[in-house]
Parts: sequence; C-alpha cells; structure tokens
Amino acid sequence: MTSTPNFKKHAALVDRMASTLGIDLEQKAMEGQIDFEQISDAVMACTGCSNPEECTHWLDAQEGKAGTTPDICRNAKIFARLKAGKHA
Repeated sequence: MTSTPNFKKHAALVDRMASTLGIDLEQKAMEGQIDFEQISDAVMACTGCSNPEECTHWLDAQEGKAGTTPDICRNAKIFARLKAGKHA
C-alpha cells in the first residue's frame, strides 16, 4: 500500500506532467474525456515508478510545453490520448 505522502508526491507529478503537455486534467474530466477513477489509476501507476527523480528532472528541464512524455512515463498512452483529444 502507498503512503499518503508518496501518493501526494505522485499525484503532483501526474498533474505536473499533464500541465507540461498542455493538458488540464480537471477540464478533461469535465468534458468527459477522463474520469476521476482513471486519474487515480494514473497516479497509482506513477507510484510504481522506480525512478520518479528522473521524471522530476525531466519536468524541471522543460521550458514551456512539451510535445510528448519522456520514455520512462508509465502514463504515456493516457497522456497521448488526452493530448489528441481522445478519451483516456
């Protein structure tokens, strides 16, 4: 089971990754492209990452918006679908 601080850390990473990709998860949820359970699943997938520091460094290095996730992202497919305007 994931601890609350760890879950919050990864929730922030998921939100930050989405923002870096130009995706507003709250807006996508209101539009019905993703539901809150899917967002929670994305956070849980992120908690399984063995190297979240690499993700943090990648996010820190981005200037403005990124076109795609780094190769290490466990949620790359979800983000790609949302970026393309499709349902997660």
